[in-house]
Amino acid sequence: MTHSGRNALRAAKRVVVKIGTNALTHATGRFNREHFVALGEDLLWAAQGRELVVVSSGAIALGMERLGLGSRPRDIPGKQACAAVGQSRLMQAYEDVFGAQGQAVAQVLLTHEDMRDRRRYLNVKHTLERLLAASVVPVINENDTVSVDELKFGDNDTLAGLVAGVVEADALVLLSDVEGLFTADPRRDAGARLLDTVEEVTPEVLSLAGGTSSGVGTGGMATKVRAAASAAEQGIRGVITSGALPGRLRAVLEGEPVGTLFEPTGARRGSRAAWIAHALRPLGTLTVDAGAREAIVHGKRSLLPSGVKQVTGDFDRGDPVDLADASGEVFARGLASYGAEELRRIAGRRTSDIESVLGYRYLDEAVHRDDLAVL
Repeated sequence: MTHSGRNALRAAKRVVVKIGTNALTHATGRFNREHFVALGEDLLWAAQGRELVVVSSGAIALGMERLGLGSRPRDIPGKQACAAVGQSRLMQAYEDVFGAQGQAVAQVLLTHEDMRDRRRYLNVKHTLERLLAASVVPVINENDTVSVDELKFGDNDTLAGLVAGVVEADALVLLSDVEGLFTADPRRDAGARLLDTVEEVTPEVLSLAGGTSSGVGTGGMATKVRAAASAAEQGIRGVITSGALPGRLRAVLEGEPVGTLFEPTGARRGSRAAWIAHALRPLGTLTVDAGAREAIVHGKRSLLPSGVKQVTGDFDRGDPVDLADASGEVFARGLASYGAEELRRIAGRRTSDIESVLGYRYLDEAVHRDDLAVL
């Protein structure tokens, strides 16, 4: 157990809490109001002396309840209809609990497009900062009603990890229906042991998470571990614990050894670097030589066309791309200075050759260092 990591949670001043569908519903999928009120009391306690952001599931489940559906729709329009019906009911539930104690809440609905567009990303960041400065608790959810597959976060775990980076949180707490990350599935293996601390999310750690998910929510343990890993890479401590057990959030923020703690693995990034590294979905990959990798990782240099060995994918100038070495390991992400076809033509060439090959030259770099984030 890392006492310093647990103690750091006690000192956290800005906290993002993600509440999963399974922590808000009965086994039947119906909204558990009694449990929600108890959880709301924990959230109200957490908001005292801290800046609190809540990423909440539950809209689709509440829509299912209102529409009298016994199971989650499988088709996208059905899910979107449930979300449209349930979102107002979800916010009313938060308003009832928080408003009774004089705590203001705000609804914030996001799609992945809001994160990958730089101006919209900054608008989200500035709005959340203003709400927190006004002592308002933002309640964030994916805008399921308008999201399409290519613009979806996929689950609120992923969204919570991104939001933690946007607001530069001190801690991310992921509340689920299980106590944390175990050495095996505790529902199937009585000998499964809870991991107190994860220092680094390795492939072995991800394999422990498995791929299970409920019939009501969309996220499994693997998505929670990836969200915690994303936060850790941004210098943010994460905890996965049970939202079904009373007082768990309070215990986490009081530094008690509950759930699984994910220690930070990276340093705090600037806003632009964090946006590139975590908010963007790469549309292609540039495979580079060893010299280019060394210059980028250790020399903080730009990627020149001469260092590009292979171009994969279909992307335009300004689109996000991964940078990988010869083994296929992705070590950086950046914004391409040229489109995929242009880069294929100038790959391996000197900067002085760009204009003669293309007939024009935007920049000397394939990816400028100001548009790069080492992962």
